[in-house]
Amino acid sequence: MSENENEHEHEHEQDEVITLVDEDGRETDFAVIDIIEVEEERYAILLPVEDGDEEAEGEAIILKFEQDEEGNEILVDIEDDEEWEKVADAWEEMVTQEES
Repeated sequence: MSENENEHEHEHEQDEVITLVDEDGRETDFAVIDIIEVEEERYAILLPVEDGDEEAEGEAIILKFEQDEEGNEILVDIEDDEEWEKVADAWEEMVTQEES
């Protein structure tokens, strides 16, 4: 796969909901609205979920898939602004293509 090619999985019918815990121990539910691959790395696009399983109005967040010491898949913040922009641009381009 070349550096600029992207793959993604997208299911509209039933978004998976995951719970993330912030540094203060607060739990927030997020719908996984997309999983994309950019430059051979996988990323999850998440939206906060309100009570009643409805997606909240708000900005999507992007987290990167990595593996922990035991080989389990985990989601981590993207620390590099350039990497974040690259993933956000790739996702925006895919959404635009799907809408047209």
